[in-house]
Amino acid sequence: MGLDQQIRDAAIHTAGFSTVDAAGAPLSSQRADEHGGDGQIAEIEILRGDLADVLISATRGTTEYVFGESVTELTERGNVIDVGFASGARREFDLVIGADGLHSAVRALLFGEETQHLLHLGTYIAFWSAPNHLGLEDWALDHTGDGCSTGIRPVHGNSETIVYIGFQSDRLTYDHRDVVQQKAIIRDRAAGVGWEAPRLLAEMDDAPDFYFDSCSQVLLDTWSRGRTGLLGDAAYSPSPLTGQGTSLALVGAYVLAGELAAAGPDLPGGLAAYEQRLREWVLATQRMGREGADNDTLIKVANGFQLPDYGI
Repeated sequence: MGLDQQIRDAAIHTAGFSTVDAAGAPLSSQRADEHGGDGQIAEIEILRGDLADVLISATRGTTEYVFGESVTELTERGNVIDVGFASGARREFDLVIGADGLHSAVRALLFGEETQHLLHLGTYIAFWSAPNHLGLEDWALDHTGDGCSTGIRPVHGNSETIVYIGFQSDRLTYDHRDVVQQKAIIRDRAAGVGWEAPRLLAEMDDAPDFYFDSCSQVLLDTWSRGRTGLLGDAAYSPSPLTGQGTSLALVGAYVLAGELAAAGPDLPGGLAAYEQRLREWVLATQRMGREGADNDTLIKVANGFQLPDYGI
């Protein structure tokens, strides 16, 4: 794509991390290059917003971007798809690809309510940016207390940090678009953590990039219907427990583009070929994510969820 240098320039550089106690004293430390680790050589870690900036900058001249909109209706008629939007607008397209994440609206229109397809792995995570009040230099810290894991990691040349909080839980009921409700959940769960958690929680409301969601996998027996297909987390989220979501999405987009180009006018055939080429890798990655989850928790939260029999 010609974007290697831009991506590497925007990547996060972390030399290592320390696990600390409630007073901030190190309990253990590890460098990224220890034990044959290639974290400083081959791995590329980049913030979602920075990756989006690189991709949009590279394609803005040839791609139409419309923000603040969502798909509410899909009607396929012959060789076109009539698409209805939340704003009331309607447009026709030759092909629709839903790459709209774990809570995909396109997937819901194709295959129904999301609880039929989401396997909760028993963990919730939150991220947001905050000032680097500890003056960390390319070094991350984490602390576990009161059932929560809390971490802080410097980014953007150590000028700020990314905060992480994670905890295990049965499936929670909340609105995935209600940020106020999600922040209340985090405050409740992290109330007794100690360490730097009170200050980090206080920074949460000023963060422009707050994120909260479950670690869940999307399990579908097909990723397309007619001229509408799914990509990335919308089709096959492996969960953040794998660290492979972005890789699956980018490689998936590459394979999808190639198969659509090879298929010519047979767009449904191109969607089928994309799925055929990618599915084995996706299933292997999802299996890794389930193996990384706490088995007792996974069995508990998966109770009643019918795991498909396609290679699970």
